[in-house]
Amino acid sequence: MPELKELVEDTYAEGFRSIYGEILITARDDRWLKHCVHAVTGHASSTILCDCEAGVAQWIDAESAAAGATPDGRPGAVVQFHVPRFRKDREEHLGKVMLARISQNVLTCPTAACFNRLDTDPYFKLGRKVALFGDRHQFRDVRHGHKGWVVPILGGEFFLSRRFGFRDGVMGGNLWFLGSSVDIALDAAERAAIAAEETPGVITTFPGGVAASGSKAGSSYDFLIAATYAEFCPTLRDKLGEKSKVPEGVASIMEIIVNGQDLESIENATRAAILAAAQTPGLTRITAGNYGGRLGKSLVYLHKLIA
Repeated sequence: MPELKELVEDTYAEGFRSIYGEILITARDDRWLKHCVHAVTGHASSTILCDCEAGVAQWIDAESAAAGATPDGRPGAVVQFHVPRFRKDREEHLGKVMLARISQNVLTCPTAACFNRLDTDPYFKLGRKVALFGDRHQFRDVRHGHKGWVVPILGGEFFLSRRFGFRDGVMGGNLWFLGSSVDIALDAAERAAIAAEETPGVITTFPGGVAASGSKAGSSYDFLIAATYAEFCPTLRDKLGEKSKVPEGVASIMEIIVNGQDLESIENATRAAILAAAQTPGLTRITAGNYGGRLGKSLVYLHKLIA
């Protein structure tokens, strides 16, 4: 196996600023918590064509919850919702995203409750809006030390916080894993995604935390804002000839994307991901995607992390 500095390319991942909201979902047990989380983070892998990028920043098991890690003592999950800061309507858009996902995917999930995690000003008055579903039977209350709204529903009651904060974050941290086979590249990416997801304050957004279809900004079609990164597609190496950037012997490139509360969190997750993936037998190279600083200014230098 190559030495770490030989395995990791001396380059950087190019992230960009976001604003994000963060909520805590609790439920009766792990089964219903996972159902809720899968729903509320659905279709939220890439800002290219999704309304946001969402994922789980922390899972809280029943033992930790009973010890006080959640307000109501039930299993929980901390979920982040990110939208790019370069959107002119970023705050309005994030508010709509959170309203839609909480009302359609948390309110509807049996036994679920929803708590705000960011005490900021300004904030979104989402509790009142979601509570309108109560058809004038909703009411304010304090539950488990949190001010919120109670909505009568067929399943009993749904509780959510009154206010939901938001703040600046970072999107687009990434790593690429080059392997001589799909299995090797995917094994490395899986190891990396697990390590990143265990890092506080960050989320991964693609299925299983891994993207098989890394993209570049722009397209040969005027109506598309992104397209497959042809120069890094292994099956196009012969067709592109000298334009191909795929090293000889590489048959697959898998990617992970990491969003988080700040650049330090992204760096911590990236370091953990590199160290985990480096243990993959047969892995050819670990690198990252960037556009020369044109996309964003939140740069994560790989060699600096492993120095």
